[in-house]
Amino acid sequence: MLPSLNHPLDAKFEHLSISHHESLPFVTVVALARPDKRNAINAKMWKEIGQAFRQIGTMGDDCRCILLMGKGKGFCSGIDITDEKFFSGLTFGDDDSEKDTPDPARKSLAFRSQILEMQAAFTAVEECPVPVVVAIHGACVGAGVDLVCCADVRLCSPSAKFSVREVRLGLAADVGTLQRLPKLVGFSSRVRELCLTGEDFSADEAFRIGFVSRVSSSDDDLIHAANDIISRITRNSPVAVSVTKLSLNYSRDHSVNDGLQHIALQNSTALMTEDLVKAFTADKRNADGTEFAPLASHSRL
Repeated sequence: MLPSLNHPLDAKFEHLSISHHESLPFVTVVALARPDKRNAINAKMWKEIGQAFRQIGTMGDDCRCILLMGKGKGFCSGIDITDEKFFSGLTFGDDDSEKDTPDPARKSLAFRSQILEMQAAFTAVEECPVPVVVAIHGACVGAGVDLVCCADVRLCSPSAKFSVREVRLGLAADVGTLQRLPKLVGFSSRVRELCLTGEDFSADEAFRIGFVSRVSSSDDDLIHAANDIISRITRNSPVAVSVTKLSLNYSRDHSVNDGLQHIALQNSTALMTEDLVKAFTADKRNADGTEFAPLASHSRL
């Protein structure tokens, strides 16, 4: 484990560990921190994920990339089904009387807001203005797959095991996997099979279908492999990286022409940056990114 330095957000969260590391300049490390529960996500942790990723990368602290990982024996074992808060919206009242139990339509309308809130928490990872690189080891199941689908770059160790497990628990995955996974790897027969059966798939298969971009040589080498990717991202202009991520996400969900119009609008301002000249000279010197100024803190009401 990397030796950590204090991060101002760390004290605000119970189930996330947020830190800086001397060996990872310009990087904020976010770790799922319920190792005794194999990082199963309860309601509070779910909210914290959304809260954290809405702030990191917007604070003006020169964060240019986020490393997401899990503490303990695995990345994430899915939703914590022992947390009754997830299911409280499905029941009303203390008995089965008509007075205490609304009809199904009213139950549905009341519960929909919780699903949308859960979706928005993970979408905050996707919409974070800086890239998110996730390092996966051990179990990555159900909600864990939902979460990593929102990252920009995924890599894993040989011990990683994945599963779109929801269908085996009696529900369709509703927090993003069914929408994002096919756009990441294609609507192949195998992807549909994995989603419809809930069966496990290995690190090697995740690499073969393009779900992860690399498999480390061992669990111990996973962070080193992630650091290699991150260092090659953070040495680039943070303006260029942020606009690139924005354009990739927009273009995924729009036509080619719409994407071209979007990047034209973005670059009509982004190309005014002083980073253009600095990037040219930095590339000549194989610099490490220290010549680029931090992104400004985002303004809020």
